[in-house]
Amino acid sequence: MTQESIPAKTVAHLPTTGAGQIAPLANIGVMEQALQRLSARSISDPGMIVVSGPSGYGKSVAAAWAKARHRAYYLQLDDFVTKKSLLIAMCRALGLETNGQAPRGTTAELADLVGAQLNGSRRTLIIDEFDFAIEKGLVMSVFSIYEKSRASIILIGEESLPGKLKRWEKFDGRVLDTIYAEAVGLDDARTLARHKYPALTFADDLLAHLVEIAAGSVRRVNNNLGLIHNEALGLGWDTVDLATWQHYSHSSAAAPALQLPDVKRRAR
Repeated sequence: MTQESIPAKTVAHLPTTGAGQIAPLANIGVMEQALQRLSARSISDPGMIVVSGPSGYGKSVAAAWAKARHRAYYLQLDDFVTKKSLLIAMCRALGLETNGQAPRGTTAELADLVGAQLNGSRRTLIIDEFDFAIEKGLVMSVFSIYEKSRASIILIGEESLPGKLKRWEKFDGRVLDTIYAEAVGLDDARTLARHKYPALTFADDLLAHLVEIAAGSVRRVNNNLGLIHNEALGLGWDTVDLATWQHYSHSSAAAPALQLPDVKRRAR
């Protein structure tokens, strides 16, 4: 996997480097694996892959990487999605707008447009937050788009997504593979610290502590690095280890509390 970074504007809220670039974290490799599996499939193989994992694991970071590096189409669902709005959003993601306006037509006509574009372009479609498609009864609508296009489609969702999809046998039969996002590790923490805050040296024992309390979430490691960096900047530190940070945070009322998962907060 290349370590080249891509512009952060693709997904604005995700961990980025100090130069405004997306940091090359482990789950970018997971997304690359999914893309390679799809590109290597034969014409008779299923064309959808599920990428599954808890919130905060960096799945959308990986999707942003794929969108830019592989010219993939990207669509993120939300709680307001309907069959018609899904098709309109797909048209926009696929570049089927004219003067900023999505094509007009019935749902069937829009589905045909989307299917034709996916079939002709042969570019991968990434649908993020696919759990909303299940909640809104749109699974078979996506199935129909797949059947029309036979395109490569990556479905990103929470850790329970693979089990949920088992309810639709026809849909599940079109899933080539399920790949699980990786929990944040020490290498990811080092990468974030080095890329985002090159002027501050984070010791491995502090980074390992941030990984341990993050419960797998790269987002929480990212946020906690920011909290520590801001304090270190004000104090004139150029390096910080676990003992230094714990001493400071225990002795100063001004020190911010590190982010912990809700489950760990309740356990305390």
